[in-house]
Amino acid sequence: MIQLGEYNTLEILRDTQPGLFLGDSEGNEVLLPNRYVPEHFEIGDKIEVFVYLDNEERIIATTTKPYIKNGEFAMLRCNEVSKYGTFLDFGLVKELFCPFKEQAFPMKKGGWYLVRCYIDEKTERLVASSKTNRFLDNTNLTVEQFEEVDLIASHPSDIGMNVIVNNIHSGLIYKDNIYQDISVGDKLKGIVKKIRPGNKLDIALGQIGYRSIEPNADKILEELKDNSGFLPYNDKSNPEDIKDALEMSKKSFKKAIGTLYKQKLILIKEDGIHLNQH
Repeated sequence: MIQLGEYNTLEILRDTQPGLFLGDSEGNEVLLPNRYVPEHFEIGDKIEVFVYLDNEERIIATTTKPYIKNGEFAMLRCNEVSKYGTFLDFGLVKELFCPFKEQAFPMKKGGWYLVRCYIDEKTERLVASSKTNRFLDNTNLTVEQFEEVDLIASHPSDIGMNVIVNNIHSGLIYKDNIYQDISVGDKLKGIVKKIRPGNKLDIALGQIGYRSIEPNADKILEELKDNSGFLPYNDKSNPEDIKDALEMSKKSFKKAIGTLYKQKLILIKEDGIHLNQH
């Protein structure tokens, strides 16, 4: 199936006057206009294209990479304000429409705004919304404490900077954890510092490293010392056994023993992990 607002790898079916017709394995076709046709190609070749609706609402393909695709957040510039909404530059000939009802506050020509791109169910068009919070949900978290995450700075508050976590969740970096200038739209790396009641995420800037998983690594070292230098768990162990014995997920356990192994503090064997006595 050809996915609107996505990159699709399609087969070149035929060369026509307006351009190349591309198709998927289900018999769906889309036109790649002449201005995007590569200099060298063969019928049957596979080509990656972005698919969207042109100004006449026809499905069309392009080899130009837009600034944003369906389901993503990005900072875009407002090119025009009309009586229906605003038009944003997203790197293609056609602009991305943002209705007034989807604007957190009125957009102005020339301004830059953090938006989410999505497909409008009624019109089946790609549209934008600057009401980014409505696309975030912390009900069922897909991250754990000390996990490395991708961040987008969304909006400042009195106590810090609100961030989008892994394109799914909302989080907060407190002011006392910000050691660099951060602007809305900045893409950053961070760590889940703490999960508070209500699944609220406290985020620290930086990439994963020993310090970020030190509590789990220390816990494992202490358990090893209390058990004569041996624990019957490794990366093949049952997650529930690890959780019951060490009060951490298997994912956190694997990260922690990986760090300890790199530090040459433990040996990982078939029967479990051993303190390195050398």
